[in-house]
Amino acid sequence: MQFKFKDLGKLFKKTFKVWNDRDPFRESSIIAYYSIFAIPALLTIIIAVAGFFFGKDGVSGYVYEQLGATMGKATAASISDMISKETAKGNSLWATILGVATLLLGATGVFAQLQKSLNIIWEVKADPKKQNIFATIKTRVFSFGLIVSIGFLLLISLVVTSLLSVLGSYLHGEASDFMPIVVNVINFIVSFGVITVLFAMIYKVLPDAKIRWSVVWIGSILTGFLFVLGKLALGIYFGHSDPGSVYGAAGSLVLILLWVSYSAMIVFFGAEFTKIYSDFYDIPAAPTKIARKVKGREK
Repeated sequence: MQFKFKDLGKLFKKTFKVWNDRDPFRESSIIAYYSIFAIPALLTIIIAVAGFFFGKDGVSGYVYEQLGATMGKATAASISDMISKETAKGNSLWATILGVATLLLGATGVFAQLQKSLNIIWEVKADPKKQNIFATIKTRVFSFGLIVSIGFLLLISLVVTSLLSVLGSYLHGEASDFMPIVVNVINFIVSFGVITVLFAMIYKVLPDAKIRWSVVWIGSILTGFLFVLGKLALGIYFGHSDPGSVYGAAGSLVLILLWVSYSAMIVFFGAEFTKIYSDFYDIPAAPTKIARKVKGREK
């Protein structure tokens, strides 16, 4: 059965009901909690991967610029400080090994928790009889693969943004005022495409379910669109209301929690839509070899 635009109303209505019934505030709060410990490690690895090709300073500047535009300069500075402390741990061999292991565990931990939440949505669960140390390692490797992929996507976005910025500056002086607008539109499309691919990888790789790519792309495109709108809205909200100011020194931490929590709710809404779409058009997603089908929120 093929997608029909007239079904969008039904899909959104059912998605919102199921999403709301699953208590998205609780689920997103859990992800936000794990993210506090994972963000320094996650960004350290991403910057290292993308920085290998484009230069660490350039990538770091781009990341902090994006964080500052979304959560404010003070919060971006706090995250920068976290990363600096993370990369400055010890100089001995054992300290380095321990630091790398901590980075990997911290960065992949949030993806492991996100996998559990997505499994609930897809009504699957890892089968304890089929789980072993190798399955756990495989999950962590997949999670690390996602992190590396994020690094490459960031690299692509950074390169395109830099090229378009140079082109926009040239056109501003050499062409009509209309051309820079075209450049900004292209920049938005590229950023949207990168975000969409990222969500497609998350929806395809993390759940213990065999989801068809045709279904994954529908959900990731919707999630990418909502995420871009949410990022813009949160940037305006944080910039004007400064909700973290009432918490004093802990304000930056509160803003990080709020941003991750709101973003996670968007991710879960997109995942719910993907599942509803799959059920509505009878495109089943069977459990993987190490998982089994469950009903509802069975533990």
